[in-house]
Amino acid sequence: MPFNLLVLACLTYVIFLFLVAFMVERRAAQGAARWLRSPLVYTLSLSIYCTAWTFYGAVGYAARSGLEFLTIYLGPTLVFVGWWWILRKLVHIGRQQRVTSIADMISSRYGKSNLLGVIVTVICVVAATPYIALQLQSVTLSFGVFAAAGSYGWAMPDTNSTAFWVACGLALFTILFGTRNLDANEQHTGVVTAIAVEAVVKLVALLAVGIFVVWFVASGPADIIMRINYSKIADWDLVPSRWAGLTFLSAAAVITLPRMFQVLVVENSDERHLATASWAFPLYLLGMSLFVVPIAVVGLQVLPAGANPDLFVLTLPLSQGQGGLAMLAFLGGFSSATSMVIVAAIALATMVSNHIVMPLWLSMRPAQSVSGDVRRLVLLSRRLSIAGVLGLGYLYFALSGGSAALAAIGLISFVGVAQMLPAMLGGIFWRGATRQGAALGLVLGFVVWGYTLFLPSFGPDGVLPLSLFQHGPFGISWLRPRALFGVEGMDPLVHALFWSLVINTTAFTLGSLLSFPGPVERVQGLAFVNVFDTERAEPRGWAQGQAEPEALLVMAQRILGDEAALNFFEAQARAQGMEGYLPDPVPEFLGALERRLASSVGAATAHAMISELAGRARVTVADLMRVADETAQIMEYSSKLESQREEMTRTARQLREANEKLTQISVQKDAFLSQISHELRTPMTSIRAFSEIMMEGDMPPEMAENYARIIHEEAIRLTRLLDDLLDLSVLENGTVQLNLKLANLSELLDKSLRAAAHTKPERLFSISRDLPAEAIFLRTDPDRLAQVFINLISNARKYCDAARPELRISVRQKGARVVVDFIDNGGGIPKDSQALIFEKFARLTDQTRAGGAGLGLAICREIMANLGGSISYLPGQRGAAFRVTLPLRLEKMPPEVAA
Repeated sequence: MPFNLLVLACLTYVIFLFLVAFMVERRAAQGAARWLRSPLVYTLSLSIYCTAWTFYGAVGYAARSGLEFLTIYLGPTLVFVGWWWILRKLVHIGRQQRVTSIADMISSRYGKSNLLGVIVTVICVVAATPYIALQLQSVTLSFGVFAAAGSYGWAMPDTNSTAFWVACGLALFTILFGTRNLDANEQHTGVVTAIAVEAVVKLVALLAVGIFVVWFVASGPADIIMRINYSKIADWDLVPSRWAGLTFLSAAAVITLPRMFQVLVVENSDERHLATASWAFPLYLLGMSLFVVPIAVVGLQVLPAGANPDLFVLTLPLSQGQGGLAMLAFLGGFSSATSMVIVAAIALATMVSNHIVMPLWLSMRPAQSVSGDVRRLVLLSRRLSIAGVLGLGYLYFALSGGSAALAAIGLISFVGVAQMLPAMLGGIFWRGATRQGAALGLVLGFVVWGYTLFLPSFGPDGVLPLSLFQHGPFGISWLRPRALFGVEGMDPLVHALFWSLVINTTAFTLGSLLSFPGPVERVQGLAFVNVFDTERAEPRGWAQGQAEPEALLVMAQRILGDEAALNFFEAQARAQGMEGYLPDPVPEFLGALERRLASSVGAATAHAMISELAGRARVTVADLMRVADETAQIMEYSSKLESQREEMTRTARQLREANEKLTQISVQKDAFLSQISHELRTPMTSIRAFSEIMMEGDMPPEMAENYARIIHEEAIRLTRLLDDLLDLSVLENGTVQLNLKLANLSELLDKSLRAAAHTKPERLFSISRDLPAEAIFLRTDPDRLAQVFINLISNARKYCDAARPELRISVRQKGARVVVDFIDNGGGIPKDSQALIFEKFARLTDQTRAGGAGLGLAICREIMANLGGSISYLPGQRGAAFRVTLPLRLEKMPPEVAA
């Protein structure tokens, strides 16, 4: 098969995956891709466990070591069938705490310690880098099978160039669909669906090659059994210690590999999907392993001596003239490699960004300052991290030259990530586990793994000198890398696995027993260990801090985006009974905000950012005493007392605010009565005076005409004031008659802008609109709605104090409702006046000056209530900002209005 045709097939396949991911992302954004978040897609996404090392290497493993390859499939099967309750707890914790990676999970459990996040991130990057290099090698070797005429995959020209372009392509794909935005749950629907498609491709490819080998190369299952009996695979002897060690290792890897944690926990959209995965994923593994032994046996017998057994899946079809089947097998191996690299790069980039880049950025900021576009910084750091991770993988491949050490790196990487198992399992089952114990265990386990397995994998004199293997450091024989503590004769892999985990677990246990967890650790420990019991009564981790709600809103906007942050703050304010205000920085609100931010920047970084604004307040004495108490009855009683106290505090605060508001309204009412008497007396006095003059007669016609015009204007002024009062009365009493009909929102805004142009017509006033978004038809009372729009636009023209005044009108549809925002670039409304602007007698300007009676916004509020909508003031917009919300179709008057 021509090499150019192979490259074209790869590009076509990648473009196909690109289109799949793009279409799914687009459908998900429209809310029309619910079926994609199904148990089937979730189960297929777990197939990233089966990498190119499994797709190609399992056959080579069987050819060299017999049935030992089954341990790689047996471990995950035991986890999903027998340890399902552990997986369920991990997924539940991940969803409740909004964790973004395995490093985020561990750091969040141990007091949101970023040090632990850094340690786990370093371990994952070091363990995954050579594993990524292995995927690049598998792709280049499979290219070599087609590129080298007459060869069976051992030689290929310019492998480094091929690996480089493969790495670049994977980096581009991962950046495009792994870092498009900061999702609230850190999920990547398009990427996961593309991974599910690749799972089907590699399973179908391996089954197709297996069927071809069994029924077309051999003569059926009976012939395969006979061939196995005469092959060297039949001479394989079971080594119990290695079998048990490899089974345990693969079981640990399925929950500690960053890529597996990403799809298992972070990408999970429904915990019930685990029930399906508990039997469906083992079936998938069975399908992947079903024909491994037949392919290995037939390959050893049919292909020339010295042929690479890792590539039998490709070379067997080619040797039989089956180019199409070989192409399918190549795409299966290509899918295995690319899916692993894409998800691993996303997971590692998230960890590097959240636990290294963001904390460093925060440490360089001045105290209580979170300025700039944080979202852009996070996305940029993740994109650079993806490129860096794949660059490290390529560099490792180039330096190793595709050595034998690289071929064995799969299991070596498994041992590396298994070092997170004690801290992870201990953290979700033992409340006494501490940050010091976890850090000590991780560091020592990582060092032992590197010393006994990772560095020796490069061979004697590769990294470690030969004398170290023979005599140990400084001549201490019991510290030799392959005979630690004098234990000789063990398999090197089992030896490293045993000692690294024993030292890791011992250090973790002793470190936890000899140290006392901090307050936040105790809170998080309770939340993790009793995750199902404390779901509705989660312990608080924040005290009443000094953070200003406005500063918290600004920070949230820079991380979550303006719309998402405003919606979150509005929901929290409603929950506190403070609709129309910013929520108070009470512990419950700070905890909810921290969890929301953690979904984008990680738990440790989110905690640090809020700490900067909250004066680094952590927990109160009451929190610590409650968490320290171990009895469930006392804890429940304490929780009830705390809830009652908080309810009383909230009620007292609301009463105090209501009293202050009533006092202000009373002042406004007195001012209104004084002003309204002035407003009524002035035109009536003019009307009476000039009419009496005209009654005397004997005046020139010009003077009579002038006096008549004055009387007419004053009468109009008096009528307008009386109309406003009557209009407000009718609206408040619910006796208004609405004229409901279809209206075009864009035309209503045009009409309102023309009508409001008479207010200060001499001012140059810029209007910013999105006309396509305004093309919405409403069933409402267009005249009443236009009255609201005219009032808001006129106020902006009248009171915007910017040098170049500008009004931005933003329209968007949210389900069956329409939201219209009016935002100017002026100084805005002072915080202490925002609570009164919709009251009947409120005027922000001097009460003694002539002008309106302060009824405009009060009338707008009543109109919107009659139209089934609302009008509110939006804080934090740098100018005066009002939001009008109304239904698309108003069928009848709202019940509360009609009543």
